Amino acid sequence: MTNLSELTTIRVGGPARLLVTATTRDELITAAVDTWDSNEPWVLLGGGSNTIFADDGFDGTVIHVASRGIERLGVGEGSSGVALPAGRVGVIVQAGEPWDELVQWSIQQGLAGLESLSGIPGSTGAAPVQNIGAYGQELSQTLVAVEFLDAYTEAITWIPARDLELGYRDSAFKQGNLHGVILSVELALTPSDPAELAAVRADVLAQRSAKGMVLDPTDPDTFSCGSFFVNPIVTENFARNLPEDAPRWLIADDDTPRVLSLDQDVPPLAGPAMVKLSAAWLIENAGVKKGYRVVGSGAAISSKHTLAITNTGTATAADVVGLANYVQAMVQSNFGILLQPEPNLHDLEI
Repeated sequence: MTNLSELTTIRVGGPARLLVTATTRDELITAAVDTWDSNEPWVLLGGGSNTIFADDGFDGTVIHVASRGIERLGVGEGSSGVALPAGRVGVIVQAGEPWDELVQWSIQQGLAGLESLSGIPGSTGAAPVQNIGAYGQELSQTLVAVEFLDAYTEAITWIPARDLELGYRDSAFKQGNLHGVILSVELALTPSDPAELAAVRADVLAQRSAKGMVLDPTDPDTFSCGSFFVNPIVTENFARNLPEDAPRWLIADDDTPRVLSLDQDVPPLAGPAMVKLSAAWLIENAGVKKGYRVVGSGAAISSKHTLAITNTGTATAADVVGLANYVQAMVQSNFGILLQPEPNLHDLEI
């Protein structure tokens, strides 16, 4: 029996009652439909980079998405029926394709749009769930549509990116508004100079490695879920109560034109100004330093980055949750902000 710790980057979690690995799109469809028809509890597992299972494991079916494949289409060509922006190249990627291998492929192909997302672990199908982003790029900037198998109707459709409610580390999938399986994604990438893209990738990988955010099998300090907490978004008025040196970034207003029917009331045109804060700064300035570890626990704050909780080699899921709860309590007591976890938690509460 395979422990789920062997399939996750933080390396904690017990066994699943049933583990089904799907290596092709058709196998993924069959595994999902069979599981749904059985009325078993189920969960999807891709690259395991943003998932934590309980020490008792998962009392149901875990569908391990391992389908592979990348298809380059022509300029302006796609499969979803959604029009691509002018000059963009359509790319279809199977859900189980490792994300960083896709990024590397895109650079070799001379296609820009993903290079700053280098080094992010996990699978391509999981990327829209979090709307992954880093160093000024987000998946939403290149995502055209997802091929989706609906758990309720068992119908397969292409859903345009505009209908996925993509936001900062958020989507309709994460909110629970779409329930099913992403089979593949369609991207729109821009022809560019491979050498320039490779230079960006090298720089990003160097920065991520310095923070322990690139998985290294020889370094337990990288056995993590990456960023454990999302950067909180608060009102500008609230942010003024924080120390002056607390990093903050004003979130631009949505200037998208809104068209109303004649019988609709006009909604408020603007709300309070919002700013994004640095969760890493809040953690460190709440007194939780790099390398912090509770005596007897196998979990620790990364020695390279306060935003990562790592498995030093003997951690349990309970150790990870205990440290996360401590971090939350320290930040809340010092700054009045409750940090929200980024990983998907199964049978765990933080």
